[in-house]
Amino acid sequence: MSEGGPLPVAVLGATGRMGRLVIAEILDAPDLALVAALASPGGAAVGADAGTLAGRAACGVGVVRPGPDAFGEARVVIDFSLPEALSAALPHLGDRALVSGTTGLPPELVARRDAHAARGPLLAAANFSLGVHLLMDLVRRAASALPHADLEIVETHHRKKIDAPSGTALALAEAAEAGRSAPLERRFGRSGRTGERAPTEIGVHALRGGDVVGEHTVWFLDDGERVSLTHAASSRVTFARGAVRAARWIGHRPPGRYDMAQVLGLSDRIG
Repeated sequence: MSEGGPLPVAVLGATGRMGRLVIAEILDAPDLALVAALASPGGAAVGADAGTLAGRAACGVGVVRPGPDAFGEARVVIDFSLPEALSAALPHLGDRALVSGTTGLPPELVARRDAHAARGPLLAAANFSLGVHLLMDLVRRAASALPHADLEIVETHHRKKIDAPSGTALALAEAAEAGRSAPLERRFGRSGRTGERAPTEIGVHALRGGDVVGEHTVWFLDDGERVSLTHAASSRVTFARGAVRAARWIGHRPPGRYDMAQVLGLSDRIG
């Protein structure tokens, strides 16, 4: 791909729900080019046309499994896969940029993923909604401005979500801790004689049911007043668009760790 042409992008997890949405966004964008589509190691549809899978016209890019030559000329890899797929792909990324939304990773795999930042640009996030990252910034500010308020997080997702609490809820807890400049003891739900609530606690509660795409509310509860900050996603397309925006931003950056706050212009920090 010549310099100044469309940014060449590969999608890992191409046969999954999010992967298909990402592929559709890439195919609809004149400044991006889909050059590779990879399935999870046990995934179906290997050999199928990625465009057809995404509900678009056939694009000539067939779905393959991770391997040494699977990423082709890609400059950026967008990953919405499974832990085993990311694990299989990491040795073959080279210096390509990685935008990863795969969650539920064991600590060893998190360390391997994060080590990629020494070779290429890395942006890993539990949620690629632009509004969620604005919410994280607001939560950090509110936690600092309301130092005596009790903090509680409530997240709601569809019945098929396999992990709890959500990665986004944990990221919001981290944002609150950053605002307080101190660690908070996380309480995942409450039951029985829990005793008086400690001021250093942060409650994290998970609701599951129906077809809820994702909703997160952070409560700041003080004597005489309370503040709540909420984000609700009504379509998974918002996550795909956020990941594609991140790919555009990170595509020509030097190696290092980046975050969505930088993509949105909310922070100049490189972690």
